[in-house]
Amino acid sequence: MLDVIRAAGTISRVGLIRATGFTGATISTVVRKLIEDGLVVETGRAESTGGKPRVLLQLNQSSRYAVGVHLDHSGIAYVLTDLGGSVVARMTRAGAGTDDPPAVVERMAAEVSTLIEGVGVDERLVLGVGLVSPGPLTPAAGMRLAPPIMRHWEDFPLDEEVRRAIGLPVVLGNDATAAALGEYWSGAVSGASTFAAVYVCTGIGSGILINGIPYHGSSGNAGEIGHICLDPDGPECWCGARGCTEVMAGPAAVVARARADAEVARAAGLDDEGARRHSSVAADFAAVARAARRGEPGARAIVDRSARYLAVATRTLANVLDLDRVVLTGQSLAVAGSMYLPVVQEELDRSFFARATHPVAVRISTSAATAPAIGAATMVLQSELVPLQAGTRIPGDLAEPEQAAARPAGG
Repeated sequence: MLDVIRAAGTISRVGLIRATGFTGATISTVVRKLIEDGLVVETGRAESTGGKPRVLLQLNQSSRYAVGVHLDHSGIAYVLTDLGGSVVARMTRAGAGTDDPPAVVERMAAEVSTLIEGVGVDERLVLGVGLVSPGPLTPAAGMRLAPPIMRHWEDFPLDEEVRRAIGLPVVLGNDATAAALGEYWSGAVSGASTFAAVYVCTGIGSGILINGIPYHGSSGNAGEIGHICLDPDGPECWCGARGCTEVMAGPAAVVARARADAEVARAAGLDDEGARRHSSVAADFAAVARAARRGEPGARAIVDRSARYLAVATRTLANVLDLDRVVLTGQSLAVAGSMYLPVVQEELDRSFFARATHPVAVRISTSAATAPAIGAATMVLQSELVPLQAGTRIPGDLAEPEQAAARPAGG
């Protein structure tokens, strides 16, 4: 019920009956409890269509909060969202790097406290912490499929240690799926869409939502387009296969090609050995992208090659799932998305299998750098308050007519 109210923006009790199929008595009981708990408020009346105007309900956005954390070796992003998923505060700090996991967890706990205290939110209103990272994160398996640079996190009991250090419930997940979930909760993507968030940070992945519901696969590994084979005779990938999207198009591949070209390395500032010892893949990729945007031809050629490979992998994903929308997101695409977008869109316009039936719209996320952290916070909101169930989405034709123009951008 709470999810229906969130999705509608404002809705009457009669609208809830239509949307959920529950009886009027059930709706009255649940709504009364939600109001008593401070989660929902009455907010005026709808325009009368004959008879008594209906009282409208909406979420009390400031009644609860959630923290989202994106853990990556190149940076750790934090967000605090309200009950509707709108961002209240955000910050980015140094990444996990090669530090020992226990030390990183203690630092994360201090930074989460800083985030909450910085905006004066009562910690008792914070429901929990959503924590996402490359590869699937589960209490049973840890970070078994982590990239090589984070292999020292394998089998580390992440949820237990973060829960102990922060003192809040913890929900674990995959960063690419979280990025897609954040796009949905922000209202940027319709709940009726079959869409994917193509995610590029230091690696490549994608999150998939079908009718507003994340698709995880059997083990949380759905959407791994970074490991679609683009060249069976290509370079070996860290996953053990050859010619994967990640090893052909990923930020590390872009940086390696840039370093191998003395002119490009000089233009991007990658030829400084002192700076190189303290750099990261994400920072070096951003430097190459800036050189490409300035018009350095070698850098632009390297970025364009990466974009073409990513476009082919995205087309493969679109063909398999019959997507109608793709969002480009992640820290690296926050920097270079303007160069990737036209290449991906052109590939889908030209070669998507079902193009004669419908197009695939591609856009860049408005919160690409922090999208996984935003999605991580919404994972908490779902797990604590509105667990996703098939059939709880509010179809467009069930929303009351008076609400069509009143839905807030925050979902």
